[in-house]
Amino acid sequence: MLVVTLALAAVGFALLVVALMTGSVVWAWGCIVVCVAGAVLLLVSALAGKKAATVPGQPASGVPGERGPARDADTTPGSDEGD
Repeated sequence: MLVVTLALAAVGFALLVVALMTGSVVWAWGCIVVCVAGAVLLLVSALAGKKAATVPGQPASGVPGERGPARDADTTPGSDEGD
């Protein structure tokens, strides 16, 4: 989704340049619409990423120094469970 947001930002900038060069309000409103759509998409993406990172029972997502859920002492390799 970040790539789509960046593409919308580039399109919005291009529309802004066109609006300034032509002096047309229609192009300026197009720029505003595209930029608002990009901002909404970025917000949705950020909220979805935050929600996915806080799911309980999931290991940490690539953060150095953090560990996933602890293993039970009974399931260590070499334990004598069935004897």
